[in-house]
Amino acid sequence: MNCPHFDAGECGSCTLMGVPYATQVDELAAEVADRLADHVTHEQWSTPLVGPASGFRNKAKLAVGGTKEAPTFGILDADLRGVPLPECGLYTPALADALDSLLPVVAELGLAPFDVPARQGELKHLIVTGSPDGEVMVRFVLRSPGQLPRVRRGLDDLHAAVPGLRVVSVNIQPEHKAVLEGEEEIVLTEHETLPMRLDDITLHLRPRSFFQTNTFVATGLYRQARGWITEIDPASVLDLYCGVGGFALTAALAPGRDRRVHGVEVSADAVASARRSASELGVDVDFEAADARGLSALDHELVVLNPPRRGVGSDLCAAIESAAPDHLVYSSCNAVSLARDLSELPGYRVTRARFFDMFPQTRHHEVMVLLERT
Repeated sequence: MNCPHFDAGECGSCTLMGVPYATQVDELAAEVADRLADHVTHEQWSTPLVGPASGFRNKAKLAVGGTKEAPTFGILDADLRGVPLPECGLYTPALADALDSLLPVVAELGLAPFDVPARQGELKHLIVTGSPDGEVMVRFVLRSPGQLPRVRRGLDDLHAAVPGLRVVSVNIQPEHKAVLEGEEEIVLTEHETLPMRLDDITLHLRPRSFFQTNTFVATGLYRQARGWITEIDPASVLDLYCGVGGFALTAALAPGRDRRVHGVEVSADAVASARRSASELGVDVDFEAADARGLSALDHELVVLNPPRRGVGSDLCAAIESAAPDHLVYSSCNAVSLARDLSELPGYRVTRARFFDMFPQTRHHEVMVLLERT
């Protein structure tokens, strides 16, 4: 992959740019395996799952700079001034096309870009997500709700520019700190969710929902989980940190016996999305809005763990050890915290492991392991 912005020194986000992609995968997979060497043997690793080295990213997070008359959409430089990045080779072709049509219309709305050094202006970020079926969600991150009417008045123009536009929302982020979004989200369109189709499961993303930015590899991640679950064929599954329900729904649809499936997620919005997907699929999955770290009832044959970068932690590992489910599936974006958690689960041993190159051109990674009770 070649990038004029990287070559010009304008953007350094792709830290592995210039390294042949096969070399990136080999070196990063070896690094992850080395970090997990105390828990995973060489024979337990499956072939890494990779997708396209470019054109894979389903989300654009654009910092807004410049002036009301000439806004920039891209990143901020070392002086916190806007650097325009009109294109990025990481975006899926459909997302890139949507941005080409969308950005001129957003510029015409007359929203003053937020000037970080001066602490003036309104529009901080523009976050755009594209689905495999060509639908789009656009989020305006504003400092205050004062410019909300401008966005409302521009809805028809936005829809005309991007025929697949499904969701438009405004997020209010009033604080002057390095935080992408705030707590308040105002949806301006009839539709509140962006459907994301992964094989036979359609997940519903609300504006603040987390979802992997690489749809192709995320699909492979769920396929691998389905394969392991099918092989184990548990009677009951508990999905902790379930998000919008990907692993829980995968477990419910995996071949085998009828099974009891329960998903736990701290975000009420994500749980609402998961329940909608379950209803559309016609599967009986119980989703609960709660903090997984505070759970004590872990009486399931299989527990799925998909925590944030910090990992599961000692308390939840101790609760799992006490409950002693037969198997665990642990999906992690941080091999360091994964290794630490595996050390806190002495009653389990890894039987399978796989590396997923979710973020080509960077050192970020995803790894999933299957464990069984010893």
